[in-house]
Amino acid sequence: MLNFIYYPVSFIMWVWHKAFGFVFGADSGVSWVLAVIFLVFTLRAILYKPFVGQVRSMRKMQEMAPEMQKLRKKYANDRQKLAAEMQKLQSENGANPLGGCLPVLVQVPVFIGLFHVLREFKPGKTENYFFGADEVRSFVDSDFFGAKLGASVVNTQYSTTSLAELGGNLTSQLIVMIPLMIIAGIFTHITARHSVARQMANPAAMANPQTAIMNKLMLYVFPIGVVVGGPFLPLAILFYWVSNNLWTLGQQYFVYKRIDAEEAEKKEKATAQRNSLAPKPGQKPQREVRGVVNGNGVAADTDGVDVGSTGSVDGNADGGADGGSDASTDGSGDGGVPSAPAKKPGAKPVNKPKPGAKPVGGKPGNRPAGQAGRPGGGGNRTQARKGKKRR
Repeated sequence: MLNFIYYPVSFIMWVWHKAFGFVFGADSGVSWVLAVIFLVFTLRAILYKPFVGQVRSMRKMQEMAPEMQKLRKKYANDRQKLAAEMQKLQSENGANPLGGCLPVLVQVPVFIGLFHVLREFKPGKTENYFFGADEVRSFVDSDFFGAKLGASVVNTQYSTTSLAELGGNLTSQLIVMIPLMIIAGIFTHITARHSVARQMANPAAMANPQTAIMNKLMLYVFPIGVVVGGPFLPLAILFYWVSNNLWTLGQQYFVYKRIDAEEAEKKEKATAQRNSLAPKPGQKPQREVRGVVNGNGVAADTDGVDVGSTGSVDGNADGGADGGSDASTDGSGDGGVPSAPAKKPGAKPVNKPKPGAKPVGGKPGNRPAGQAGRPGGGGNRTQARKGKKRR
């Protein structure tokens, strides 16, 4: 029924037994122990990328915790709307809560497959999936410091072959299994403590009562369960459990360190970019400089000097007609009008009167001398002509 699990598990174990059999001998218990251990390492290496994705997803879920809490308060009475908003938030941030379950879900069938394959190593059996008759006999006859790999201390109807059938003795089995059960429980506790320590960085998650209960189960109940359930498991399963916890500890240290370094590098780059855009101490802020255009349509620089013209701002034409000579830049010469002062950066623009509009500022008689009448200084001559007519 579950041959699609049993055959791959037995094949990986068969390959590693062949590899270590050339070094330690096919009938050596060390070869079989290493075959079980590297079966675990092969599986965990395949699951490395899903594990990294799990860690990144957990980090994103921790970052989204405040927003998720706001959504729970906002849609406390609308479960359907809350689920839709949660899914939308997770998709926008690239978080996948189910991705963290993949490594655990894959290990469960492998554990079941290994347990079943070990049960089928019985005296007189001719084959065991990928293992032939000689390999079955080699496993049955091998031992690890006198302890049989396929035997357990306490036999049940679901257990593997009994210790007596495999030719082992209880004392040797206990001498090897008791320390291994304690080590398995300690490593399970250390692995759980490492995971809980990472969760403590998120106060919102730690405030959840369900999270607190799960953490207590992981820290204390699971390790005790491994020690108590050890006598009912084959010795090879205990090696599987210890090697799996060792891999988890090393992988967590490596992956978390790598992700922490990546996040620290991103923060440093963001800080450096922000500092590069900020003004230096004592430096005046740079403003946008706009050019000044004179009456002839010629651009002038910020100091008020015309670029490419010797005429005045707005009196060149009249000065040429009345005085017959070019006006200077400061309005000197015949008929010249002083040039307009240069606009300073940030000054408000001066609106010029439209053609035909009445002059603003009162009657022509109230204007300063030399500016009444038409532009160009012709006001004095007009008044002189009027005086002659009156006489």
